[in-house]
Amino acid sequence: MIWLTWRQSRAAVAMMAAVLAALAALLGLTGPGLADDFSTGVAGCTTQRDGCANFFQDFFHDHQAPFLAVTAVVLVLPALIGLFWGAPLITRELEAGTHRLVWNQSISRTRWLAVKLGLTGLAAMIAAGLGSIAVTWWSGPIDKASGGNTPGFPRMGPLLFGARGIAPIGYAAFTFALGVTLGMLVHRTLPAMTVTLVVFVAAQIAMPLLVRPHLLPPTRSAVEFTTSNIDDIHWLRGGSIRLSAKEQAPNDTGAWVLSSHIVDASGHTVPGNISVSTSTGPCAPPTEQKPGAGTQACLTEIDRLGYRQQLTYQPSTRFWTFQWIETGIYTAFALSLAGLGFWLIRRRLS
Repeated sequence: MIWLTWRQSRAAVAMMAAVLAALAALLGLTGPGLADDFSTGVAGCTTQRDGCANFFQDFFHDHQAPFLAVTAVVLVLPALIGLFWGAPLITRELEAGTHRLVWNQSISRTRWLAVKLGLTGLAAMIAAGLGSIAVTWWSGPIDKASGGNTPGFPRMGPLLFGARGIAPIGYAAFTFALGVTLGMLVHRTLPAMTVTLVVFVAAQIAMPLLVRPHLLPPTRSAVEFTTSNIDDIHWLRGGSIRLSAKEQAPNDTGAWVLSSHIVDASGHTVPGNISVSTSTGPCAPPTEQKPGAGTQACLTEIDRLGYRQQLTYQPSTRFWTFQWIETGIYTAFALSLAGLGFWLIRRRLS
């Protein structure tokens, strides 16, 4: 039975092995050079007046395209597993009618399905895990350069979270079991592949938007305004100021910020601009003679009036906790789908 399963799955396994081998070769050839460039740059920038801030920013931008490309590969792997390993696994037997011959042999339906699910599913999880490990190793210097907070893509955020750690293993198990079960329900390979892809994409969108932010109660923090946590400040006509604040948790650059807005001293959200005296005092607009004067003084005045940046976020320290929780959720779904498959093969398929 094991030999038969290998014979039937060897083409899909060979295709996945080729993808992983190409990825490993690419990362293996470029990874050491990437790490050396980072180490050399850090050694040279520590003596500069501004430290390594500019180097870190330039280093990420120089490697942004390949960084996002290899991340996308890990995100796509579970979908490929569900499409080309899961959906055809039982459906091709049903379409060809060979299941009737197999089930009339000495091996029971349950054992037949268990071997297929066990061996192929384990291979799928190993493939996803290897992809995640390889990309995490290669991306190490870029993660260090960004301080755990790649611009626009925090480690806890939807993009990187799904391509790191053990989460891809759970995704692979779920998508594989989903493809197998849908194939047993629709009895056709192409429709099963299509539905598998649609359900997987829907799950990957719903999880970070609707589920992951609430796996644990988020942290809320009211932050005072300083020059370090604002992007820009605009003086407007009519005695008001517009602040553009950075969506960054205090002392946690890798946190996943869920919401950010300005509140007044009563805790009410400020819908638009901040009302403050701009004719005289600390928040008087800068002049041509002193174009940058008074920014920090104005921010201090805004803080004195009780205005704060209200942040809601998931701290970066919860990364592995969320990884285990989410992997457990997807694994539970995979086991439930497998249980449905065993029920279908015993009760409904003939």
